[in-house]
Amino acid sequence: MSELPGTLRIGFSRIGVELKQLFRDLEAAVFTLALPMILMIVFGSVFGGQELGGTGVTFAQYFVAGMIASGIIYTSFQNLAIGIPQERDEGTLKRLEGTPMPQAAYFIGKIGQIFLVYLIQLALLMGIGILLFGVELPGTAQQWGALAWLSVLGLVTWTLLGLAFSAVPRSGKGASAIVTPVILVLQFTSGVFFLYGDLPTWMQQFAALFPLKWLTQGMRYVFLPESAAALEVAGSFEMPRVALVMLGWTVLSALLAWAFFRWRRRGDG
Repeated sequence: MSELPGTLRIGFSRIGVELKQLFRDLEAAVFTLALPMILMIVFGSVFGGQELGGTGVTFAQYFVAGMIASGIIYTSFQNLAIGIPQERDEGTLKRLEGTPMPQAAYFIGKIGQIFLVYLIQLALLMGIGILLFGVELPGTAQQWGALAWLSVLGLVTWTLLGLAFSAVPRSGKGASAIVTPVILVLQFTSGVFFLYGDLPTWMQQFAALFPLKWLTQGMRYVFLPESAAALEVAGSFEMPRVALVMLGWTVLSALLAWAFFRWRRRGDG
């Protein structure tokens, strides 16, 4: 008898399966890729010319950094928190659980799909920001490095949170109605749609409990000039603190995913 392929080989093969499933589902593809671009163009065009606090930074440029951070949520958290309950309802997860395929291969496929889609989305959002709103590419090695580790920690954290949160919706049909408001609340309170320093203090404190606020702050360091640091509540981008918070959330999200992810619907044997 020939040996079964290993976990990595199966996992990498599942990346192609996951990509095909995503792009065959028009609604999922639009939510994942098109929605951040549409929001960026609409909000950036409406409020884009407003300069913020004499820093030389326009609201559109501030917003672009926030939407690039939000793109990580759309690519990972939203994709998984809506898609997995649908797969669970369809019995896909139950069937996969009963196959000889290592369970880790399923997660490798999901993670691989998310990272590849994020690279596409990042390029598109950066292109729109540069062409339409005057955003510049990171100008230093430190900024490029920050973009790399912010992307990795952000994707890992929100992917794991998506796996954990996928246990919340009772059905695949109702998943988007639960997930979308969560994302909107975090965006409105984390300095994506509004200047973070202009938000009420209680709202700032609420947002600081979650990783999107720190991810958004880090992306402003990457894509905005040094003068934009004056717009932050602390008067600086606080990148060491951003790194510590994101690392802490990566560990916490792993524990939450391990504790709450389920292969079967509630009540299934």
